[in-house]
Amino acid sequence: MSLLDRLKAQIAQDGPIGAPEFFTRCLHDPRDGYYATRPDLGASGDFITAPLVSQMFGELIGLWVIETWTRMGRPAPFRLVEMGPGDGALMSDLLRAARLAPDFLAATDVWLVEVSQPLKARQAERLGERPRWASRLDEVPGGAPMILVANELLDCLPARQFVRTKDGWAERVIGLGEDGDLAFGLRSLSPPPRGGGGRGATGGGSSSGPASSPSDASRHLPPQGEDFPVGAVVETSPAQAALASEIAHRLVTDGGAALLIDYGRAEPEAGDTLQAVQNHQKVDPLKTAGLADLTVWADFPSVVAAARDTGAKAGPILTQGQFLVALGILDRAEALAARQPEKTDQIGRQLDRLLGEAQMGTLFKVACLCAPDLSPPLFEDAT
Repeated sequence: MSLLDRLKAQIAQDGPIGAPEFFTRCLHDPRDGYYATRPDLGASGDFITAPLVSQMFGELIGLWVIETWTRMGRPAPFRLVEMGPGDGALMSDLLRAARLAPDFLAATDVWLVEVSQPLKARQAERLGERPRWASRLDEVPGGAPMILVANELLDCLPARQFVRTKDGWAERVIGLGEDGDLAFGLRSLSPPPRGGGGRGATGGGSSSGPASSPSDASRHLPPQGEDFPVGAVVETSPAQAALASEIAHRLVTDGGAALLIDYGRAEPEAGDTLQAVQNHQKVDPLKTAGLADLTVWADFPSVVAAARDTGAKAGPILTQGQFLVALGILDRAEALAARQPEKTDQIGRQLDRLLGEAQMGTLFKVACLCAPDLSPPLFEDAT
């Protein structure tokens, strides 16, 4: 039985499920989840990430990491951690750039945090035996400073979705439509009228078994929720905030910094960003469970706030274009083109993909979390 059929059977028996459960099952179901069985990165796969666009991306991240290590006092050893390392391209380019700093390489204890067995195999093929692997950050040993890099990780963590209705807020859930297929519905966060049992879910959501209690769901509504108009969809991600808190706690305890890069919002705003991608095209997430990559936008304001609440410094939030230009990507591109004139046009296209407003340059954001006594390059104004 496919994952889609198993989800339908579960919902028919137990009632609608929230977006986070659906999201997690689609990506990580042991039998049929996308990352558990068939992640496909690259131009010929389902999606492409910045390290696969150009070697310049990972090289510049490497220079940022080396300068951060220097500002930390050049600790030896220290943990160099990448969470969600894809096929290993970013770490490979980072370590190649780090050959300019042999003391840095000698001090580096490389860890990759990865839950996907197929991707672990690709990382090992590219990087050899130097890295060590963990499935969770807390499996990476403490007791030493850490520099962590995570590119397109936050968008793989689920978000809850809330819809402003004329009667108040409702949580978006996934139930069964009249045709038996998966369908989005709403579960009111307001108590049902006295004497009325209250179906609790409308618009396709089955009524038995709550996806979450109204009081539990209400805790995750944004504080500015009353400012949104009827029809607005607002996402909050306890999972993204929890990861930020975990990273921040590690940085406060052991020292170091974390660089988070992803597509997402720099200010609180409404919008339904749940999407499924297959062969570089958006597809219906309710019809492609386990067969497509599923993502939501990174909520950088909440990530930064969670890190600060844990005692770390965090922010400001930059665009990827600002970040890469400040690191010198234009000079690096010019140097590469001078060495390989036949690739000048290709390098120009790569620059446009990484920096262009219509590409990754503006949609993608960059934030830094760090220990209270550290000022990493480009984030000296972190608070």
